[in-house]
Amino acid sequence: MKRIKWKNLANSVLPVFFALLIGAVIMLAMGHNPLNAYRIMFERPLFTLRGLTNTLHIAGPLLLAGLAIAVTFRSNLYNMGVEGQLIFGGFLAGLAGAYLHIPNPFLHKFVCLVVGIIAGMMFVLIPAILRAFLRVDEMVVTLTLNYVMMTVLEYLSSGPFRNQGAGYVSTNTIDKTAMFNRIGKTRLTPFFIIAFLVFLLFFFMHKRMVFGYRGEAVGKNPEFAEATGLRVRRHIVQVMIISGALAGLAGAGHMMSHEFNYTLSFSGTPGIGWDGMLISLLGGHSPAGVLIATVFYSALKTGSDNINMYTGIPKEIVAIIQGLIVLFLSIRFINDRFGLTKRWRNKRNMKGTVHGTFE
Repeated sequence: MKRIKWKNLANSVLPVFFALLIGAVIMLAMGHNPLNAYRIMFERPLFTLRGLTNTLHIAGPLLLAGLAIAVTFRSNLYNMGVEGQLIFGGFLAGLAGAYLHIPNPFLHKFVCLVVGIIAGMMFVLIPAILRAFLRVDEMVVTLTLNYVMMTVLEYLSSGPFRNQGAGYVSTNTIDKTAMFNRIGKTRLTPFFIIAFLVFLLFFFMHKRMVFGYRGEAVGKNPEFAEATGLRVRRHIVQVMIISGALAGLAGAGHMMSHEFNYTLSFSGTPGIGWDGMLISLLGGHSPAGVLIATVFYSALKTGSDNINMYTGIPKEIVAIIQGLIVLFLSIRFINDRFGLTKRWRNKRNMKGTVHGTFE
């Protein structure tokens, strides 16, 4: 067990280490001190009040997106449509915030969040049913539906629901009663508290409830799990719906605490959903790991402006480091998806057995 934990830790730490190492080499080639750059990059976002609150503000939707990925990965499912579910949840939450004029701020926020959650659940239901009952590869379906949703929302935001008074493509701004107000003079809003409470619930479900153990059983051996009486099809649908709900909540929260209207760059580049996948891989698909990876990744994003301001190093260096982390983690993802290491070991063992037989 300890060996497995150390292996999982190494799988998370080494990609970051090598990415930072290559980033340091690039900084040295540019004539800058990488140690000073990394100190500024992480000191201000994590160890100053303003920087930490900015980091946590960005971390809210990312934490939920990471959990949305992690909950499926642990059951050996691959919901690659978190980005589409997130922007759909944000879009519908934005419409609820702009067109439903509810005087009570608490009720208005609650309605918008519920709308976002339902949107994410509805969007993931199609690939969930296809995977559970027809064994259609959910990774392909969810990945494809991302681009379908982006195209649909581009049409809706630039046509029927466009804000005619804006000089760019956007929907109407949500009412103030639907906005999460800032806490004090910081950028942090109560939505981060909601995201953290959801994390605690997910952590409890994973560690203490039957749902967590059932997910691990289905993920490791679905045939054996079904033979022992577990309803694998129902579990697949449940897990995918929970993932979609988390993604939709992330989109709604991002709308109500940061964007306030839907634009074509609502989720950013590469997108909160895609960042969530990196965070889940970096955190080893465990709740605690996802939380740590979220804070680290958020600090990396907020630190890009600091490194440019205080060292003169272009902030694009952070994008390079992020890309390198994705590159190194993608190797692990491909291995987890297709079992390349396991196949290689089995092939090597078979060759050894054959040689031993002939000898």
